[in-house]
Amino acid sequence: MFSKVLIANRGEVAVRVIRACRELDVRTVAVFSEADRESLHVRLADEAVCIGPPVTQRSYLNMPNIVMAALMTGADAIHPGTGFLAERHIFAEICAGYQVTFVGPRPETIERLGKKTLARQAMREAGLDVMPGSSEPVRSLDDARALAEALGYPVMLKAVEGGGGMGIRLLRAEPELAKEYAVAQMEAERAFGNPGVYLEKYIEDARHVEVQVLGDHQGHVVHVGERDCSLQRRQQKLIEEAPAVDLSAALRQEICGAAVRGAQAVGYVNAGTWEFLVDRQDRVYFMEVNTRIQVEHPVTEAITGLDLVRAQLRIASGEPLLWRQEDITSRGHAIECRINAEDAARGFAPDSGQVQRYVPPGGPGVRVDSHLYSGYQIPAHYDSLLAKVIVWGEDRETARWRMKRALAECMIEGVVTTIPFHQCLLDDPAFVRHEVSTTFVERWLATTGAAALATA
Repeated sequence: MFSKVLIANRGEVAVRVIRACRELDVRTVAVFSEADRESLHVRLADEAVCIGPPVTQRSYLNMPNIVMAALMTGADAIHPGTGFLAERHIFAEICAGYQVTFVGPRPETIERLGKKTLARQAMREAGLDVMPGSSEPVRSLDDARALAEALGYPVMLKAVEGGGGMGIRLLRAEPELAKEYAVAQMEAERAFGNPGVYLEKYIEDARHVEVQVLGDHQGHVVHVGERDCSLQRRQQKLIEEAPAVDLSAALRQEICGAAVRGAQAVGYVNAGTWEFLVDRQDRVYFMEVNTRIQVEHPVTEAITGLDLVRAQLRIASGEPLLWRQEDITSRGHAIECRINAEDAARGFAPDSGQVQRYVPPGGPGVRVDSHLYSGYQIPAHYDSLLAKVIVWGEDRETARWRMKRALAECMIEGVVTTIPFHQCLLDDPAFVRHEVSTTFVERWLATTGAAALATA
């Protein structure tokens, strides 16, 4: 096991990794921007190093400064968390060059699966059903027009190296493609350093189901069950559940088995997530791979009793997986609500400022992952995620009522949050019946949701 791990991230995920390291008796180094000097992860770590000003390009995306911080402090590993550099193969290569272990997949795996067209090709070769679309980046608007016509509208225009719901456009007719194509390329270049875009058939009313996978250096791969992430807004996940609701045993086996085959085909090491769309006829299509731990990993931990971040650290240090597939079982149902500093009644306008009072919920079956504390000044420079409220229950309805109770207890004063949005959504009859898809939230906000939020 490592002696010291540097966490190349901030917020709740940095706190999460520090806690896992402490349970393994591993010392930690926090890195922080000038805006995060008083953040909780800085206070909890054994050591802390300032890596630059608030702007992310000069701090949390500043590879030389982060690697230098690791070398200065004697860290023998870097955990990248869930964003920033977590899926940058170049960063993983730099770490290897300085003999610092990157807690994640091999650089070549990140590169192959990070380019969505290459990932689609690899999974097609592994025998997975892939979403109909480009086999390579589209070269021109004319090529995009021809492919979109062949696929049939609506289609999705995606950045080749996109992630986290960014770089995606839904196009329902050719004029939209002509309008958005060049803009999408420029945005992809600015956000990901690659202007490449590709087209994918859009499936109406699909469910977004993902599978958590773990692989070790000895070639063993297991899945840790699936999650339903269908409740999203603009491709950003809002509520996640595990296990996915209303999957037959055969369909669950098909999806999880496909993820394992895909991971084995590319020699996957560490934690990763295979993402699928399931249409109304229960046809399953591979969509993409996230080569990192996911924000929603706690719901899987809640139903399995496993610690996925500790597993990441053990695997990265060279230890074999502790479990065979038959050892991994699940029990009950878990729900996660992402609490953001946003005003859902005003189009999810972001908010920042000082948290005047913070009282997290507790009680049976409740977990909160957060970096908040009373008096904390929320920077305006970063992601608006404040906390993740995770609940477990013997079944989905018990978990739903437990989440309602937990959200009612949660006090975050001084900034506007999305707690009222979650409370309204949890009471919606369609959510109760789990009649949801990736377009559910957008439709709900356009109809009954707007009225519900106005009175929340």
